[in-house]
Amino acid sequence: MNTEFILQVQCADCPGLIHKITGVLFNHNLNVVRNDEYVDPQSNTFFNRAQFTGDFNRDQLNTELKAALSPSAQIKLLRSRQKKIVVLVTKEHHCISDLLTRHEFGDLGAEIKAVIGNHDVLRSLVEKFDIPYFNISHLNMDRAAHEDLVIKKINEFEFDYIVLAKYMRILTANFVEQFQHKMINIHHSFLPAFIGANPYRQAYNRGVKIIGATAHFVTADLDEGPIIEQGIHRINHQYSVKEMAKAGKDVERDVLFKALKKVFEDRVMINGHKTIVF
Repeated sequence: MNTEFILQVQCADCPGLIHKITGVLFNHNLNVVRNDEYVDPQSNTFFNRAQFTGDFNRDQLNTELKAALSPSAQIKLLRSRQKKIVVLVTKEHHCISDLLTRHEFGDLGAEIKAVIGNHDVLRSLVEKFDIPYFNISHLNMDRAAHEDLVIKKINEFEFDYIVLAKYMRILTANFVEQFQHKMINIHHSFLPAFIGANPYRQAYNRGVKIIGATAHFVTADLDEGPIIEQGIHRINHQYSVKEMAKAGKDVERDVLFKALKKVFEDRVMINGHKTIVF
């Protein structure tokens, strides 16, 4: 079976870009099995994802693509492969349980290298799946010192992404900068509504008729990173805050997995404060 590769291109739009890109691939006798493109009308930016097979010289192909496109074009050549992740947790089990089960049966599309928590509550659960668990307590520590320990532990592992599976700590700009576009968070709200803590209480007080969850890349701005996936659940006036939170957990699990699947398959490209999802 031939190895599949992913080519991602982001550049200013102009006529003939698809022809130029596929022409370079054709000249290298590469077989395009899927091609997706989009032009953002606001920024006039062209996005392309080409999935292809075949043998090629990476440096030569990259050089020819740069020559065919504008000098400012952003080009990524990726081998389609299973990703590696580190997961951060606090106390809630519903999202990490889902990830661990999918990982156990080969449905996650990624290898969980480690789980790091700021409490020991989830250790027994994680270790049942033979995944290393590290408790780095934040108690009696300032935020910067605690984050330094977490960063040091994360960097002990080879990973592609960090998944915040209900990690209930607000991260500093310094932490986020260490892992730019590498952290994915699940937020228990249909962003941009009800950011921050206690979103179900906020939603209850507003009498909403739908609740939701949002998976997004983490940025220094709290809960404002580029959105990857969202989902909703319809409710009515009879739902208490507790019942809303319980229903929301199912949405959170589903949304997080769908977002991760798209990211792991290299189908997500960041466009400023938004994402392009092919």
